[in-house]
Amino acid sequence: VVHSGTVYLAGQVGDDMSAGIEQQTRETLVNIERLLDLAGTDKTKLLSVTIYLKDIDADFALMNAVWDKWLPKGVAPARATVQAKLCEPE
Repeated sequence: VVHSGTVYLAGQVGDDMSAGIEQQTRETLVNIERLLDLAGTDKTKLLSVTIYLKDIDADFALMNAVWDKWLPKGVAPARATVQAKLCEPE
């Protein structure tokens, strides 16, 4: 959704839910880049990001390593990473 020149994305996830957190993170970031491109912008203009992890203790470091490699040097949007357990384990 674009409103007043700002692009809003939500609910982006990896394509293969059986993959590990690193692969899911890479897939999610590819999806985000594609959507930003369609909206005429890119990851260098991100303002704020909220990342939800099923198990923050197990997944944060691996997800964060992929995230850090994805962002260009000097780009650091405000970010919150929180745990969000699913009501169903699947």
